[in-house]
Amino acid sequence: MTETPRRKASHFFAYVSRLRWIKRWGLMRNAIEENVATHSWEVATVAHALALIRNRHFSGQVNADRIAAAALYHDATEVITGDMPTPVKYHSQVMREAFGDIEHKAEAELLALLPEDLRGDFSGYVQASRLAPEEKALIKAADRLSAWFKCRAELRAGNPEFGPAEQQIREQLEAGALPEVRYFLEVFAPGYDQPLDNLLG
Repeated sequence: MTETPRRKASHFFAYVSRLRWIKRWGLMRNAIEENVATHSWEVATVAHALALIRNRHFSGQVNADRIAAAALYHDATEVITGDMPTPVKYHSQVMREAFGDIEHKAEAELLALLPEDLRGDFSGYVQASRLAPEEKALIKAADRLSAWFKCRAELRAGNPEFGPAEQQIREQLEAGALPEVRYFLEVFAPGYDQPLDNLLG
C-alpha cells in the first residue's frame, strides 16, 4: 500500500486567529474593549445583511455570501500591522499611501502562509484590490456601521470619549446615502440601544 505523502503544514489560520488579541480604538479610553476578530465577525454579518437588503429591495445582484466571506478577512492584515487608528491612517495623503503599501505587503505575507494551491482561492478575499467596487462599498458601509455601534455602546456606558467619533461616523453614513444603509439604520439599528430584556419582545 502506497502512503499518501504528508502535506506541508500551514500557519495561516493559527496566525489569523490571533486577531482576537489585536485591540481596536487604541488611542481612546474604552469602557468596553473590542478586538479585531469580534469586529470582523460583526462587519461580516452586517455586510451580508446589506447585500441581501440590496438584492431584495433595491434591484441588486450582488453575491451576499462572497461579501460576507470577504468582510471576515477585511482587517486580516492587522494581525501583522496592528490596528492603525483612523485619525492617524488618514492624517495625510502621504500617510494613507504609506499605510496602503504596508497593507498590500501584509496581504502578500498572509497569502504566502497558505499552501500554494490554495493561494489563488483565498486571494479574492484577502486582497482588497480583488474586490469589485460595489463589494468594497458594502463592506466599508458595514465597517462604519460596526464602528458606529461601538461608539453608541461606549456612550451608553457613560464614556463621552466617543461622542465626537459617534457624530462623525453617523454623518459619514448619512452622506454615503446607500439605500441599504438607510434601511438598516431604520429597521435594525434601534435595537442596538435597547436593554437585553427588550430584545426578545
